[in-house]
Amino acid sequence: MQISFRLTRVIIVILAALLGGCANLAFYAQAVNGHVDLMRRAQPIHAIIADPNANADLKRTLSTVARVRAFASTALGLPDNRSYTQYADLERPYAVWNVVATPELSTRLKEWCFVQAGCVNYRGFFSQARAEDYARQLAADGYDVHVSGVPAYSTLGWFNDPVLNTFIHHSELELARLIFHELAHQVIFVPGDTVFNESFATLVEQEGVRRWLAHNNAAAEYARYQTRHAHQAAFNTLILHHRRRLDALFDTDMDDARKRAGKARIFDDLHAQFELLKTGRTGFNRFDAWFAQPLNNARLARVSIYTQLLPAFQALLAQQDGDMNRFFDAVKKIGQLSKTERLHALQRIAEQDGREAVIAGTL
Repeated sequence: MQISFRLTRVIIVILAALLGGCANLAFYAQAVNGHVDLMRRAQPIHAIIADPNANADLKRTLSTVARVRAFASTALGLPDNRSYTQYADLERPYAVWNVVATPELSTRLKEWCFVQAGCVNYRGFFSQARAEDYARQLAADGYDVHVSGVPAYSTLGWFNDPVLNTFIHHSELELARLIFHELAHQVIFVPGDTVFNESFATLVEQEGVRRWLAHNNAAAEYARYQTRHAHQAAFNTLILHHRRRLDALFDTDMDDARKRAGKARIFDDLHAQFELLKTGRTGFNRFDAWFAQPLNNARLARVSIYTQLLPAFQALLAQQDGDMNRFFDAVKKIGQLSKTERLHALQRIAEQDGREAVIAGTL
């Protein structure tokens, strides 16, 4: 694999960051080493499929990936490049582990600033132990912290991102969803605006899944997908409602002790309302694992990253009559605005379409 030139470019960028005083050597070193290891493991999918000694189940799955990848470019207008045309086995359950954090009495996610990516609301590690060690340091400084495993990440077109063992065994629908989402980051990525980037990619994945299933005449599967999506939307709404309650509490003039007590009550209410939501309904048990972990501000704030601006992007796609290329052009124009102007533009688009745009908390 020829990665020497691109690796050199990454190292140059990292050195520039270090000389600028905006990074620490240990963090960037683990990022470079982790990604280089990933790229070295990558093999062309077509070669694995043609190999008579390769695992039969893996070959069948990679054949599906190849069809999804072709559909992504021909039907959705996503980048036509070598991303997701290779496969790498990392021999671990996740590609990276992300750390998110908020102050104890705020739901505003902490930001970390990096070269190219700008400021983002998470810090990623190729080692779970390193991520958890960093999370403990933040917790010791008084932050609410959450660590989560992430099956894939995008290099924004700098490299040919491979398919990974960390998500290859997912269902066909999940494979398609993830590939559409990660390729969307190659269409547009606005440095310093995680909510904008992730909400846009979530819209692309949802529209991509809808069209993929229609392409395969899978009406019954799409009905199941819609039901699952409705459950996710109900969960997100529940979390967002309680995040807003926390925001209102933290904005009061109460002393910190009373805010902490109020925060605990809101978390108790969230648990109780989730139990009511499950009553008499099927499908919500999949969120039990989420509620099994201790609640904190960081966990609630993280939920809305991927969907906060979704209604506005849905409205924008409708305004473009579902034409993905026109939609991408419109998003790129909005992405050139300042963060405040972007949010206001998206809110106007959502309101014109009669949708609720969730802008609060993103400024």
